[in-house]
Amino acid sequence: MAQSVKTGKLATTQVAQWMTKSLITVKPHDTLRQARERMAKYRVNQLPVVMNDKLVGIVTDRDVRDAYPSSLRLLRGRDIDEFGDSHIVEEVMTYNVVSVTPQTSLREAALQLRRQRFGALPVVEDGKLVGIITRSDLLDAMLAEEAEEDVSPPGEERK
Repeated sequence: MAQSVKTGKLATTQVAQWMTKSLITVKPHDTLRQARERMAKYRVNQLPVVMNDKLVGIVTDRDVRDAYPSSLRLLRGRDIDEFGDSHIVEEVMTYNVVSVTPQTSLREAALQLRRQRFGALPVVEDGKLVGIITRSDLLDAMLAEEAEEDVSPPGEERK
């Protein structure tokens, strides 16, 4: 039998308090190599795709990985780079992006992530990308509520 989960502050806390505001993004015409390298460098699994600060899509590590032919996965270096340089993000990105606003509750964001099986949701306000909320951000918020200790929103000093 499933246990009931206490929602507590998650129902009243807004995404704006826990979202990541320093965004790592790509453009539709960036190469798959650029997207792959950016994900590896910043250790992220998804990149919002933007044009003029407007969210036009999202690309995940799985999208990029699945774009490469399986035979290239066995190869290294030049072949992988050549393939990545010859294809662009626009070819593999998701266009109809599910997003939330800064005023969305953490509970609603968590429900969306769970329902859609996503790792992150872009945060959009007035048509402009202003942040991203990830599963890790939600876990930090839950831990902070539960423990009331060393977990603070991104960008804030920890106690």
